[in-house]
Amino acid sequence: MGSSGRSRHLLLSSSVVIAFVCSAPGQSGTSDTNAVRRVLSEQVAAWNAGSIDGYMRGYWESDSTVFVSGGSLIRGHRTVKERYEKKYGSRSLMGTLSFEELSVGFLTESVARASGIWRLKREKDSPWGRFTLILEKKPEGWKVTYDHTSSGE
Repeated sequence: MGSSGRSRHLLLSSSVVIAFVCSAPGQSGTSDTNAVRRVLSEQVAAWNAGSIDGYMRGYWESDSTVFVSGGSLIRGHRTVKERYEKKYGSRSLMGTLSFEELSVGFLTESVARASGIWRLKREKDSPWGRFTLILEKKPEGWKVTYDHTSSGE
């Protein structure tokens, strides 16, 4: 094999190794992608039914759950739920929730990242913003363990 043949072979081999190393950790199947999307769809349905309890079922029920928004960091499932109840304590404040531009990717086989735009449609306003969620595959299914939500207003 001449010099140019060895170079092509080395380049091809290196490309295959790099592609494998870079893609392997974050690989996950379509069923996991669908399961993560289902968690978020169930949260939207619960919210739009006026159920903060139902919405919170998408979060990991742990003191380690984290919610970051507007310069504050809140730890714990119960504390996150209390924040939602205080901020959205009535059906009119909850409005109708939708998620747009939803993107789901995997950091490992048991850790997913979901991001997108949230929108509330209410009688007097239509707040919106962006979110990034980390979901982990727990024995009870995929759960939000970290939520960073910002307002677009």
